[in-house]
Amino acid sequence: MKSEPRIAFVTDSLPSLGGSEKVLFTALEIFPKADLFTLVYNKCAFSATPIANRKVNTSFLDRVPFAHARHRMFLPLMPFAVEQFKLNDYELIVSFSYAVAHGVQNFNGARHISYTYTPMRYAWMPLNINGIHTHKNLIIEKYMRSFREWDKRAASRVHQFAAISKTVSQRIQDAYQRDSLCIYPPVETDRFKPAPNRENYYITVTRLVAHKRVDILVRAFSQVGLPLIIVGEGPELSRLKSMASPNIIFLGCQSDEKVAELLGSARGFVCATEEDFGIAIVEAQAAGCPVIAYGQGGALETVINEKTGIYFDEQSSESLIDALQRFERIYSSFHVPDLLKNSRKFEKDNFIKEFREFVNS
Repeated sequence: MKSEPRIAFVTDSLPSLGGSEKVLFTALEIFPKADLFTLVYNKCAFSATPIANRKVNTSFLDRVPFAHARHRMFLPLMPFAVEQFKLNDYELIVSFSYAVAHGVQNFNGARHISYTYTPMRYAWMPLNINGIHTHKNLIIEKYMRSFREWDKRAASRVHQFAAISKTVSQRIQDAYQRDSLCIYPPVETDRFKPAPNRENYYITVTRLVAHKRVDILVRAFSQVGLPLIIVGEGPELSRLKSMASPNIIFLGCQSDEKVAELLGSARGFVCATEEDFGIAIVEAQAAGCPVIAYGQGGALETVINEKTGIYFDEQSSESLIDALQRFERIYSSFHVPDLLKNSRKFEKDNFIKEFREFVNS
């Protein structure tokens, strides 16, 4: 009987728990013997997760002061760091990449496939490091030009790509001139149940980082006075709190059970970023909670306009306020069975089947 190939899973970093980490956990359910490599691992953040007792191989960056809290500061060192992993003993490499993970090179001719969240957004999108589409800092842009050259070379070492959405498939084509499969991430839709009676608050569940544009939500809800609950942590927390009016509540990180409870009772879910896919957007629909989303990126694939949610056209508080007013006018047209049906297109079993086929092909 042929033995299973030795598999290495390589991911960019594990600083905190979010959507990409949930994807990794499911992949490890499918291939539990895979060894795990990452540049930075904040072990404390994963104490109650499936990798809590698993050996995680890290790079030299993991030992650098402040790397767990501010790992993005070390982007210039990341290409070099990921190339230092020694993967010669593995027959299959699977990278889970939003920055540099696909850049591994010491794998002795093994097959390398990449499940890609996005080509690194600050290099390939017209997006500044403050999360806004503005003129870039000239020094940073000079580095990004160098990074893009490395990134294209790194992509050439990948045998096959898969993307988390059709949006990301197009980005891979634009950046690397490579085709990719679309395998939507797993959403545990069964964890969510709509409450019989919804409450009047809105909610977002996200990492508090610049490109998520939570500042737009804070400005809009501070102006209109509607109650907003923000679940999540990140480096933007103190800045966002300083901007927020009393109707906005920051709950920090919450358990899966608490998030499911909050989504099950919320009036609406709001999202102001251009999502690569947007697991939380699908989770909201699985909880019977209609969505108000910026109308670009993955949201166009996961939200049915005026049936499971609505879009707004510009990343501005004014555009979001207009969407909130439209949302209130048509609120009675959102029906829980429609929301649940749409969310099930992205349920976990679909990912398991498609990802296993991708790895074993």
